Amino acid sequence: MPVDDLAEGVKQHAHELGFELVGICPAVTPVGISRFMEWLAAGYAGEMHYLAERAEAYRHPRSVLAGVRSLVMLGMRYRNEPRRKPGAGEGSVSCYAWGEVDYHDLIHDRLKQLAGFVRSQAPHAQLRGVVDSAPLLEREFARLAGLGWVGKHTLLLNKEFGSWFFLAALLTDQEMTCDQPFTADHCGTCRACLDACPTKAFPEPYVLNATRCISYLTIELRESVPGDLRDNWDGWFFGCDICQEVCPWNRPHEAASPTAAGQPGFHPREDQNPVDLRLLFSLDEQQFRDRFRHTPLWRAKRRGVLRNAAMVLGQQRDHGAIDALLLGLRDIEPLVRAASAWALGRIGVHRARVLPALQRQFTVEHEDVVRDAIRPWLGDSGTAE
Repeated sequence: MPVDDLAEGVKQHAHELGFELVGICPAVTPVGISRFMEWLAAGYAGEMHYLAERAEAYRHPRSVLAGVRSLVMLGMRYRNEPRRKPGAGEGSVSCYAWGEVDYHDLIHDRLKQLAGFVRSQAPHAQLRGVVDSAPLLEREFARLAGLGWVGKHTLLLNKEFGSWFFLAALLTDQEMTCDQPFTADHCGTCRACLDACPTKAFPEPYVLNATRCISYLTIELRESVPGDLRDNWDGWFFGCDICQEVCPWNRPHEAASPTAAGQPGFHPREDQNPVDLRLLFSLDEQQFRDRFRHTPLWRAKRRGVLRNAAMVLGQQRDHGAIDALLLGLRDIEPLVRAASAWALGRIGVHRARVLPALQRQFTVEHEDVVRDAIRPWLGDSGTAE
């Protein structure tokens, strides 16, 4: 099949499958590979060790598909209503995770259908679809495919759709007509995203120190949150959208998204925007799995979700959360007990029920991470230090 015809057919079919952004680029070494290696060397990946372990694989997409010649880069929008600000006892979830399904599952299904179309035109084609799990610098290839530019917050921006979209790629050994790279940078002198970050996660424009990013702290970090990063999350308990919400390129797109309206799996759950954090501590294991097993929140697992909930309740100093946090103080997971102890101390050890509970737990606790979380709140006189 002529390369032009195959490219046009792929683009049309991708649009029919719900991908609003579609572009094609050649399989080459990404221009940003040196910056990626410098980023890793600076330690900005934190505990995401899988990035460094596969670092060499990012140098060329042939590590994802042998013999690859073309990449079909795709974007699918997900935001479809404004975020509601959380009240006391509530937490915000990054809007990509509001729905009933994990976006990986939904998009992989569409990629399989798109691959099926390519095979119908080129029966011997080798193909592989990926959604942010393969060693591929998606934003670099999306820029090369003409979809947009990388903003100062390190996310891909598109003049029409902002940054509220997932990126995916279909790699193939078929040659296809490629689009022109996007060479402009429309961020200009704007610093909105850099200045709005409450944890100062951007050491400079276009560079993210993930170890200070709220999304990293609430999703990727598997241990207790470092002491200097336990405040000022602005109510976020899973992910963070602050740098996107303040971006001028996103403000026109906060109205309903036609594409997202067509993706039922992305429709917000009623209890997800925002989330009642107190309620989470009363869910048993099965109830927890039933609610989160097939959503993006499952990546943090139960212990991570409850740790995050405790952290936000402590930051809010929510007196109405004491009962929930007392449950957390007796949780099976040390990570949850430690976070709950910190939160209870923040709410106020002077309250009659809190200090005795912390003292009782300290006497029976065998995990150092929990004892260390309780100790600062206990003084020789039995009151807060």
